[in-house]
Amino acid sequence: MGFLRFPKGASLAKEFEIYVPTNYNDGSKVEQEKLDDIGDRLLEFFGGVTYFPQENKGVWRVQGVTYRDNIVLYRVVTKRTRVARRFLSEFKEWLKQDLKQEDILIVERDVKTL
Repeated sequence: MGFLRFPKGASLAKEFEIYVPTNYNDGSKVEQEKLDDIGDRLLEFFGGVTYFPQENKGVWRVQGVTYRDNIVLYRVVTKRTRVARRFLSEFKEWLKQDLKQEDILIVERDVKTL
């Protein structure tokens, strides 16, 4: 069995996905301007962002209580992992405050770009 090789020009990077609720905890809609601002801030820092405006449903359970959220996704890719983690840690705190959330999910993945 041969070894798999990266195609010439492929490189390792990190992908970060930010799950943003489209409703405040009281059920009212998050303003589109706020969702646009989130994308603008990510674009400014990372130089690119992919926004998935289709609402997705998230469901999770904590201590026997089931929570439901409608969310949209923002995705960024970078090779500057440490700097991105620092920025996103602060960004998460800003999002929690601005959107009045107890937490915001941010997922980090290893990716290969061609």
